[in-house]
This record gives sequence, C-alpha cells and structure tokens, in this order.
Amino acid sequence: MTGNVDSVPVPVRAEQVTAILVDGGFYRRRAARLFGHKDPEQRADELLEYCRRHTRKAKSRLYRIFYYDCPPSEKVVFHPLTRTSVNLAKTPDHDWMVDFHKALVKRRKVALRRGELLETQSGYQLRAEKLKKLLSGAISVADLDEKDFSLDITQKGVDMRLGLDIATLAANGHVNQIIMIAGDSDFVPAAKHARRAGIDFVLDPLWARISESLHEHIDGLWECVNREPRNLEDPLHADNLRQHRPMSPCDGDALDLNDESDGR
Repeated sequence: MTGNVDSVPVPVRAEQVTAILVDGGFYRRRAARLFGHKDPEQRADELLEYCRRHTRKAKSRLYRIFYYDCPPSEKVVFHPLTRTSVNLAKTPDHDWMVDFHKALVKRRKVALRRGELLETQSGYQLRAEKLKKLLSGAISVADLDEKDFSLDITQKGVDMRLGLDIATLAANGHVNQIIMIAGDSDFVPAAKHARRAGIDFVLDPLWARISESLHEHIDGLWECVNREPRNLEDPLHADNLRQHRPMSPCDGDALDLNDESDGR
C-alpha cells in the first residue's frame, strides 16, 4: 500500500436540522381527539413536546416550529336552529383561541403565521351525519340540537404563507428536513419544490386518513402518538398530565429548546 492513509479525509455526516410546519386548525382538532381537551397553556406546551418527539425520532436539531392559523372570528352569525344571532367574539371558543395564540408566541422557537378569515362565507352548517339522517327520514328537525351544527368559517392566506415558508427554507439551506403536521394535500406543490431541493419531507397526519396519491409526494409518514385507544395511555393525554411520565413512542435524548444556536 502506498500513500499516507492519514491524509484520506473522513466523511462527516451533515447535521440534521428540522423545521416543523403545523396546520393549526388541523392540529387543534386532532389534538383534542388524541390528547383530550386542555386549556390554552397546556395545549401550547403539548405542541412543543409533540414536536420534540419528532426531533428526537429524527435525531435532529430543531430550526423552528411554524404554526399556521387564523385569528378567531368576531362576526355575528345567525344560528338556523335556535333562530338567534351569535356574537362569536363573546364565546368561550373565541377567548380560548386568543389565549392559545398568546401562549404560542411566548414559546421559544415558535413562529405564528396568521391568515385571514373570509367573513362573507361564515355560518353554521348541519353536520354531515345528521344531514344524511334528516334527508333519509331517520330523524326530524325536532330531533336536532345545537351540537348538531358546526361553525364553518373559510380562511385565506394560510396556504400561501405555508408555501412561501417552504420555498424560503428550500432556498436558504438552513434545514435539510421538513416535518409537516397536516391532513390534506394543499401543500403538495410546495412539498415537491422542497424535495427537488434535496430536503427530506415527512408528513404527520396524526392518524387521520390521507389519500393514497399523497404518498408519492412525501418521503415518509411519522406519527409520534399511538392510535386510538392506546392514545389514552400517552403522557400528553389530559388524563395523565399529573401522573409519572413514561416513555413516549418516539422518546430518546431530550432536545434543549434553550439552545441559542438556531438559525435566524
């Protein structure tokens, strides 16, 4: 053998740096189902811990958590069953959302991206399962109550902000992995762009059903909570917050969110 073997460079694996992008409306719905109902501070702490699970699973450093949501509506809407007007600004849901957003912006490494509400397309809608029963004659209007209606408010600007952030992350090279917590395919064009830039793009649908065609546009599926009913054993579940914390499905070395070395 000739040559100095000491001069041969040793390949060094690049540090894994992860950005986590969260569809806020989707996360709140799935979190309430998987982790139970919580107050705003508890939900904010839960989100950060759930994101830590992802970075521990990936053995990566967190770049930032991007949370996309709209401010709560303050519109007065008509309820078709009670035949009354509801001032959404004076509802408990409005106050909860305001406090939750305030809690999020105080958390380290969380960027809140706010969209806008399309107020002209807001109102109460009869839930699909009740509508089917009503049309089939299985129930009558007299059998309905207020809980059978959901508030349907169209938002705008969230998808655009999400796409711009993915494009920016792909261009500036600050991350080499993106984890998207979402359940629909609106982000697919941005995901394609990120993957072309060499970014590992992972989807976490929190056990919600996704279309089969979505698999071809991502690099994998990760959930860091067990399916129902084993989710009830999760230390993040509302019923277990005061109990001893067992190992979670993705636990490993803890991530220090106080580390000041993140990119800006």
